[in-house]
Amino acid sequence: MSELPYKRVLLKLSGEMLAGEKKYGLNEETLHNIALDLKEIRDHGIEMGIVVGAGNIFRGLQAAGRGMERVPADHMGMLATIINAIALQDFAERIGLHTRVQSAIEVHEVAEPYIRRRAIRHLEKGRLVIFAGGTGNPYFTTDTAAALRASEIGAEVLLKGTRVDGVYDRDPEKHADAKFYDRLSYNEVIDQRLKVMDLTAFTFCQDNELPIRVFNITERGNLLRLLTGENIGTVVSGGV
Repeated sequence: MSELPYKRVLLKLSGEMLAGEKKYGLNEETLHNIALDLKEIRDHGIEMGIVVGAGNIFRGLQAAGRGMERVPADHMGMLATIINAIALQDFAERIGLHTRVQSAIEVHEVAEPYIRRRAIRHLEKGRLVIFAGGTGNPYFTTDTAAALRASEIGAEVLLKGTRVDGVYDRDPEKHADAKFYDRLSYNEVIDQRLKVMDLTAFTFCQDNELPIRVFNITERGNLLRLLTGENIGTVVSGGV
C-alpha cells in the first residue's frame, strides 16, 4: 500500500447530513452508509475523530431568534449533538467499529467527559472518537468545536462533509452556473466571502494553519478516495 497522505484527521458532520432526505431527525440509511465509510477509513489505519452538529434536531441560534434566551437555547443544541453522537456510535459499532463518545458537557451515563489526552489515546488504539456537546460553551458553533478539537488532537486536516462537491462561488443547488473552486487560500475565502464555515471557526483554522477540505460525503466511498490521495473536493490552506 502506498503511503497515505494523512495519518490523523477530524471530520465535521452537520446534523442535517445525518437527516439525509428527511431534513429532520435521523435517517437510518444515511447513518449506515456513513458508518461503512468510517470502517473503510479505520481498515486503512487512519485515525479519525468526528464532531457532530445538531441542526437536524435543534438549532440554538434559530431558537434564540424566535424569542428564547441564547444561553439555554445553545445548551439545548449541545444536548442534541449528544443524541446524534450516540446514534452514530450505535451504527458504527453494529459493523464492528470500536468507538467512544466524548462530551464537552458531563453526561456520564452515556458518554465520557472530553479529556484531550484520553481522546488521543483512544485514537492511537484504533478507536473512532465522536466529540459531542460542541465546545461546552454557548455562543460557539459546532464548526468552532471541530476546529478546536482538530487542533487539540493534532489532526492534519479538518474535513467538512457536505451535500455538494466542495466550495462554490454561490449555491450550486440553486445556480447551475456556480463556479467550483479546486483550491483556495484562507485570504481568498475571506476576500470573496465564500461560505466554508462560520468566521470564528475559519479564522481559528487560519491562525493555526489547519487545512480544510470540503467534499461531498453523500456519495459512498468519497471519504476513502479523498483520504487515499484522490483530488476530491476543495482544499483551503495557506497557499494555492
